[in-house]
Amino acid sequence: MNANFEKIAAYIKQHCHADDYSLNIRLAERHETRFAQNRVTQHLAGPSFSIKLTAAFENRTGSASVTQDDPASLDELIKTACDIASLNQPDPEFVPTEGPKEIPQVPQNCDPATKALEPAKMVDIVQYMIDRAKAFDATVSGLTEKHFIRRVQVTKNGFVGYFEDTNFGHSMTLKKGDVETKVSFDSMGLTGFDPEAEFNRLKEQAISLKDKRDMDAAPIAVILRPHALEDLIWYMAWGMDRRMSDEGFTPFTGQMDKLTFGEKFSAYSTLDNPAIVAPPYSDGIASKNTTWIEKGVIRTMPTSRYWAKAKNLEPSHIFNIYIPGGDATEEQMMQMVPRGLILNRFWYIRSVDAKAGELTGMTRDGVLYFEDGKVRHAVNNFRFNEIPYLATRRILALGPSVSTSSAAMLPSLLIDNFNFVDKTTF
Repeated sequence: MNANFEKIAAYIKQHCHADDYSLNIRLAERHETRFAQNRVTQHLAGPSFSIKLTAAFENRTGSASVTQDDPASLDELIKTACDIASLNQPDPEFVPTEGPKEIPQVPQNCDPATKALEPAKMVDIVQYMIDRAKAFDATVSGLTEKHFIRRVQVTKNGFVGYFEDTNFGHSMTLKKGDVETKVSFDSMGLTGFDPEAEFNRLKEQAISLKDKRDMDAAPIAVILRPHALEDLIWYMAWGMDRRMSDEGFTPFTGQMDKLTFGEKFSAYSTLDNPAIVAPPYSDGIASKNTTWIEKGVIRTMPTSRYWAKAKNLEPSHIFNIYIPGGDATEEQMMQMVPRGLILNRFWYIRSVDAKAGELTGMTRDGVLYFEDGKVRHAVNNFRFNEIPYLATRRILALGPSVSTSSAAMLPSLLIDNFNFVDKTTF
């Protein structure tokens, strides 16, 4: 643990006389290079530091935070958290903090190359994209960023957790005439980031959208590219909460260990995949390799510490998502159905019916129409109403899993009869 973090933890231990407490410290170093309309517009840099204390007297809790670690600030932190706790109403779902635990070591969370990345190199990356956009007679805007974050959690009952992680991200939107589209890269490290390949992906996406035609909404086969799947998957994951399901508020009530998703669909959280970040703990819960869905069968659901204690279960949390894929290419997928759409991304996703698991949202960054195994042209964006877990039952093929963000590795999916209900103008 960082020596200064240890000093703060020791001070809280000595001076906080609450029945229980949880101390969380976060120190982040960031660099963000912004660009717009083929110009570098801003570079933001500097540390972000926060100390949060949650104190408890019996089952009454109070929280406070500060951004300084001098004794006066720490005294004010303790006093504020304890005053709030003493005046608060009892929390019927209060659970004491965790005690000592073995925390897994996850070395891949921190990438030395990302830590060492200099602002000049980030500007070079941006300038390369700008030069390529100008040569393509287009404009490009976006953000290149790196983060190095250190975190610690210490409880009065003896839990001590510390980990470091890095993140590198690059996102950019290209506009050429009436075409506007976006790509993004997000990873714990620079490994796998190829500026040339990233711009070529953006350029090819823009070229494919040049010939756009009007099309009415209707159920149709779709190829969800990995980023589109990621946009959906987090919303579906939120609906798998064990308590909500046990209380009848999700479609997964009574579905534990039953075939609920499609048999081609599995989902895991893993400590062992070097391509995705794996926080070793969350709220005192040590992370471990977890099977959420196995060939369509629900094996585990995320379970809070309170619900785990109330129902004699083991607490668990989704700390990353890995969905194993297959070996089908987009070209092969297009041969499997008479016609369909290729989707790059979704946005504005919202719940329509939580108990049914139904979501709505819109496509973005381009929709391609294919027929007889070939892309024919682009089409307008659509609104969908779909129940994702039922859609996994209509998976016809899977592509290879790729890193879509620092916390997810996902495949492309060919899904039959995806339910589009309207077309949109943006």
